[in-house]
Amino acid sequence: MNDKGTSVVRADVVIVGAGPAGLAAAIRLGQLGVGRFVIVDRQNFPRDKTCGSAVTPAGIQILRDLGVYDAIASRAHWVHRARIELPRNRELNVAEEFLVCPRRVLDQLLLERACELGGTFVPNFQVDFLLQRGDRVFGVRCRDGREIHASQTVVADGVHSKFAVDQSPRRLVQTIMGWWDTDSSCCDYLEFVFDRVLKPYYGWRFPEAPTRVNIGIGYEDASGRMNARAVFSEFLECHYANFLANARQVGGWKGQQISYSFKTGKLTSPGRIVVGEAGRIVDPASGEGIYQALYSGTLAAQILHGILSSNIDPASALLKYESACRKAFDGSFKLGRIIRFLAGHGGFDAVARFVPQRFLVGLCNMISHPSLKSQVRAISEA
Repeated sequence: MNDKGTSVVRADVVIVGAGPAGLAAAIRLGQLGVGRFVIVDRQNFPRDKTCGSAVTPAGIQILRDLGVYDAIASRAHWVHRARIELPRNRELNVAEEFLVCPRRVLDQLLLERACELGGTFVPNFQVDFLLQRGDRVFGVRCRDGREIHASQTVVADGVHSKFAVDQSPRRLVQTIMGWWDTDSSCCDYLEFVFDRVLKPYYGWRFPEAPTRVNIGIGYEDASGRMNARAVFSEFLECHYANFLANARQVGGWKGQQISYSFKTGKLTSPGRIVVGEAGRIVDPASGEGIYQALYSGTLAAQILHGILSSNIDPASALLKYESACRKAFDGSFKLGRIIRFLAGHGGFDAVARFVPQRFLVGLCNMISHPSLKSQVRAISEA
């Protein structure tokens, strides 16, 4: 109990948010032997999450490192090719393995792994505010009065984070998607469609199971004037009219926003470390966030283990985390900015006309495989 008589739990680390970023941090803490870590989320599990649900090769490798790959791979749908439709009827086919796993399944399996390693999960915990003494965070308080006091707090509360260090206005991508059951022959590859209406973003069709796909679009709407359902309807009619004629819609359409950045910003303060989309760690061109969430979570856990288990200076360690994130992500963010410019200013028309296909395939491989050198350096320095 605290001095106000409310319930208090004490831990080494409290993690706010049970998405891929927070759960990757939890799993890595357990792997490193941190004994007292608590994961809180405003929802109970399993729960649905609107997401394309595709995991790139880089993300698959992190699932292996976290020891959860086998469980997830057995429940996921595997594809071995990506088709990219560019303007002027030009298309690319990239031979690559991707894993598509609905977030209801992915997050649940990550949570189970974290709990196996000693984590405590507290659902239906709506964090009202961070507890602070001066500028140092020492835990969280639930809206109903419960408190968790911890040496370190991981902020993983997603796109509209209330507790990130950087509270400046966010750059947002709007998405809307739906699900359809169809013939299995339509479900053996990922498809990306660069439509001029959506520039600099795209539409997609991802298989989630042998007979189910999710189809969606991403676009920017700074003015707030675009009607998401109208834009999506037009996209479906333009690109998937024949497909939908032989498919059955499952459930309704759902929307979700994505928060991205062009460079890694401020992610730490005394007692607080921010991971995943709460820190805007999302690719600005592709909108990919699962790999970045998993990886930033593992980096954060390694830093926190160092703080908790040795006499290293916490302030220096937190700065080291920010440096590791910059080295891991900023190169791909810069590349994403270039791709956005090309997509938004007609550059893909010229690319489709003049650039040899083998170079375009190489660029796609760079996007799905972030620099291994930068990953190794970031891990070693963390």
